[in-house]
Amino acid sequence: MRHAPSPDHLVPGMSDRRPKRRGRRVLAVLLAVVLVLLVAVAGAVAYVTSSIGNDISRIPDAFRGLDAGSRPAAFGGTTFLLVGTDSRADVPTTGAAADPEADAGSQRSDVIMLGTVAPDGQSGSVVSIPRDSWVDLPGRGPSKINAAYAYGGAPLLIGTVERLTGIRVDHFGVIDFAGFTSLVDSVGGIDVTVARPTSNAGVDFAAGQNHLDGTQALAYVRQRYDLPNGDLDRASRQQNAIKALLQAVQQKATTDPGAVYSFATSVGDAVSVDDSLSNTGLVQLAVQTRHLRGPDLAFVTAPVSGLGREGEQSVVYLDDAQGADLWSAVRNGSVTQYADLHPADTLSDTPS
Repeated sequence: MRHAPSPDHLVPGMSDRRPKRRGRRVLAVLLAVVLVLLVAVAGAVAYVTSSIGNDISRIPDAFRGLDAGSRPAAFGGTTFLLVGTDSRADVPTTGAAADPEADAGSQRSDVIMLGTVAPDGQSGSVVSIPRDSWVDLPGRGPSKINAAYAYGGAPLLIGTVERLTGIRVDHFGVIDFAGFTSLVDSVGGIDVTVARPTSNAGVDFAAGQNHLDGTQALAYVRQRYDLPNGDLDRASRQQNAIKALLQAVQQKATTDPGAVYSFATSVGDAVSVDDSLSNTGLVQLAVQTRHLRGPDLAFVTAPVSGLGREGEQSVVYLDDAQGADLWSAVRNGSVTQYADLHPADTLSDTPS
């Protein structure tokens, strides 16, 4: 099955106010700040995490206006809401290089993931939520979930995801196209396995293993058409790229700590996180997750019951019953067991 193209206008007149430059569309991949920077780097360079933290851009008031009494209860783990935005701005929008005047709330969240570390720091999960999921936005009613960031920035998206999942979001992170490209290049590229030959943005992907630099990796994760399941397959590619980046960083951590430190410092130029994640918090997470490795992470996609249309929009309908099982598994640290029961929603070794 394949998605029909989604409409460009989440907010009336939005694209009329910003130039349509295809080359400035922002990354369709989320980079889990903890799962990449801390999990992969902690064992080798935890002692410099605090200094690295000084270079990471902070997002002010990401939880502004959320009613503490109505939010889901904490379950002991640490959960990040991780966003890749679809910006049309002509300047960087995330990381230390971001224009301070950039209006983050005017961007669409092209990809949404929950990255969770279990309370004991021994396992974790990355769950993709399809960007076209038809959900209830607090105070606005039914809409695509990727409209939440455009309508209300981080607070509305956080509130929407918490209502959908029943999982409390502890931290918020965002990355853009240029940031992802530079991170892939900083580790010398990534290796991904492709199920069958495809092409996108002038890049050919052969069946089997492909070594990709940053520009090629961006084409890989942005491909949507010529994939059997459209956006759902693209979400798998995005997870696959994150997993490959983790593996590349972990390999360097055992052979060249200096190169890993260089990668870690580049994170500050690529990502932004909420301002409640202090340098002390970064160090604590580094210690907590120092033994966590890629094989300890489960990569799944929120279950889908079908595709359809709402007016002129192509949408994804989530499976509420199976979704309840998934969100419960996230809370109790049993996503691996959930993945075993639902292989169709689990990242395969050779995604399309």
